[in-house]
Amino acid sequence: MNALAKMTWVELKLKLREPVGSFFTLVFPLLLLFLFGGIYGNDPSPFLGGRGGVDNSVPGYIAMIIGTAGMIGLPIAISLYREQGILRRFRATALSPELVLGSQVMVHLLYALVGITLLVISGIFVYDLVLPESPLGALLAIVISGLSFLSVGFVLASLVPTATSAQAVGMALYFPMMFLSGAALPQQMLPEKLVAFSQYLPLTHVVNLLEDLWHGNGWNLQALLVLVAMMVVSTVISTRTFRWE
Repeated sequence: MNALAKMTWVELKLKLREPVGSFFTLVFPLLLLFLFGGIYGNDPSPFLGGRGGVDNSVPGYIAMIIGTAGMIGLPIAISLYREQGILRRFRATALSPELVLGSQVMVHLLYALVGITLLVISGIFVYDLVLPESPLGALLAIVISGLSFLSVGFVLASLVPTATSAQAVGMALYFPMMFLSGAALPQQMLPEKLVAFSQYLPLTHVVNLLEDLWHGNGWNLQALLVLVAMMVVSTVISTRTFRWE
């Protein structure tokens, strides 16, 4: 555990040296919060089931941060390390593969939690955001969702050859999902056919899980089972396909 903490701290300092790469995790959700919060405010709306626009949107923005870390941040980092020969050098040392790859999971999970914290604090102070009835339950759901999407990120990192292709493939898969899942825009604004189609998208289940917990509806068991199954399947695939060089 001590070795994992040290390795995570080193990787975190390296990531902090390139703040531009953190735009979609730390900055973009805040831009959406202030943009749509400034336009629609946070007054209760019958269109949103009696919730304010910000109260309704923040769980989706949290899902967006989780998806960005898993499908863009981690695959690019792993692919870049492989491309530069860093993974090959790590494998030649006494460091275990679990330690090397586990530190990447911890760094991107921590980054996501920092982005979520900034988002929630901004929502509280600027728009009087209503917090979930069970903060610990919401935090647990965030961690589960984060680990699930990070496992998908490892699959992408295992299959793509370079960091450039990881970025291209990750964005091509992620951005349509972001807009259809309810993460960036409320699904109430989408046609019924697109809403039905979005139920096949992994990020939709993150949004559903977080929204239900945030608004006091308890655990969405279907969404939870989908995310856990996705984590298990992705972990099995990545362990069979992951390449160190």
